[in-house]
Amino acid sequence: MVLCMALLAGCASGGTTRSAAPPTAAVDAPAVEAYRIGVDDQVQVTVWRNPELGITVPVRPDGMISVPLIGDVLAGGRTPPEVAADIQQKLSAYVRDPQVAVILTELRSHEYLSRVRVTGAVRQPVSLPHRPGMTVLDAVLAAGGLSDFAAPDRAELHRQGRDGQPGGTWRVRLDRILDRGELETNYPVAPGDVITVPERTF
Repeated sequence: MVLCMALLAGCASGGTTRSAAPPTAAVDAPAVEAYRIGVDDQVQVTVWRNPELGITVPVRPDGMISVPLIGDVLAGGRTPPEVAADIQQKLSAYVRDPQVAVILTELRSHEYLSRVRVTGAVRQPVSLPHRPGMTVLDAVLAAGGLSDFAAPDRAELHRQGRDGQPGGTWRVRLDRILDRGELETNYPVAPGDVITVPERTF
């Protein structure tokens, strides 16, 4: 009876291999507002009613950006609102009640950590940027789909625990997703996930 209960629990978990709970949705990842600017990220600074003070520049290796009137401002390691508040404070010596916004236009420094990778028996193994709402199926299709030698019933989603989020490995039934439209194991992916598709054994 104990064995039967364990098997039923494994089935209810959506085909996991070594993890008890299904992977959480990508919305559980750190929010965009918490993103800390890194070297080579491109930022846009706008000052309301003062377009001549606006700039779009990459963050230098020393973590600084140069802003008209006030010179260098530290951006590396800080969030966009923190940088905007610093610029606003410094500009107040030159501009009456400045309203500053800092927007990230290109995320370059953290691109490696925020990518999703698809390896194994796919037509084109890829490393692609994570996007909100991305699922296993989205990533596999971006890899060109399965190769002729794939074992889609044995695909897996691997996730390393970080930023307080649990990791694990989950079985993905790509055969059911692609052939029958059954989406129970079409899990949402998170930055850093790896999807592996093994080859069939002959």
